[in-house]
Amino acid sequence: MIVQTINLTKRYGKLVALNNLDLQIEEGECFGYIGPNGAGKTTTIKILATLLQPTWGEARVCGHVVGFQSRKIRPLIGYVPDFFGAYEDMVVQEYLEFFASAYNIVGQQRDRVVGDVLELTDLSYKRDTLVDSLSRGMKQRLSLARVLLHDPKVLLLDEPASGLDPRARIEIRELLKELHRMGKTIIISSHILHELAELCTTIGIIEHGELLFHGPISEVLARAKMGTRVHVRVAEQQELAATFLKRLAGVKSVAQHDGRIILELETDTNDFNAIAAALIKNNFKLREIKEEEVNLETAFMRLTKGLVQ
Repeated sequence: MIVQTINLTKRYGKLVALNNLDLQIEEGECFGYIGPNGAGKTTTIKILATLLQPTWGEARVCGHVVGFQSRKIRPLIGYVPDFFGAYEDMVVQEYLEFFASAYNIVGQQRDRVVGDVLELTDLSYKRDTLVDSLSRGMKQRLSLARVLLHDPKVLLLDEPASGLDPRARIEIRELLKELHRMGKTIIISSHILHELAELCTTIGIIEHGELLFHGPISEVLARAKMGTRVHVRVAEQQELAATFLKRLAGVKSVAQHDGRIILELETDTNDFNAIAAALIKNNFKLREIKEEEVNLETAFMRLTKGLVQ
């Protein structure tokens, strides 16, 4: 277990930011941490980064206890906050050399390591550019380059794609995929749920400091699936088709939205072929019939609204 929390709790006066949080993250996982603003994501990540002390409970990183063995933890982690500090008078190369020296990486080794992370993050052509003049997307890539200098085992990323344009988000996502392929354990908080679904192996959903779900994405999608819903499109006579479908055996309810007929089926009904055959037999021109897919965003909304137990 590379990251573990046991009854982890953080209070700010009467405000409970984390309430008895139990997390287990295996080495090599890409863990997506999602929840509304103020749910406790940043507090968790800051505790794991040894920047905050828990009120009670325990957090372990690579077997070391936060607070008691923080000096052993820091060389093993790379922390990227959700904002970039100001370095107005440094160029990219100097910025990375400064942080490399902080990790006692010197001489030819420093030159090699800085060159390697610049290449990995596709920033080699920006090595002589002032840090403060970089776009937000470039700054996020530079933040990742910085935390990779000492080859950490665990990456703690707090909203790394926040405020980025679509192209920059794609570039960050592809970089994180590459880091995951390299064997890094990644903990990433984000509001961009569809990108987490593509990137992460497991997720945790947190609300009001309490963990609602922790496990594989496939499991949360299965839990959030509430009955079988089918989307039907017909070429014409949609109103008539909807009325006809209401009378079919196994159809629980019928609604219409954006040119589609949405059927909710009884729990023991999953024969779409019978629905399609009935429509065709009654001279409706069927264009499409498919089961509604539950995505991570739908699962998140249902879990945080208490619709799924």
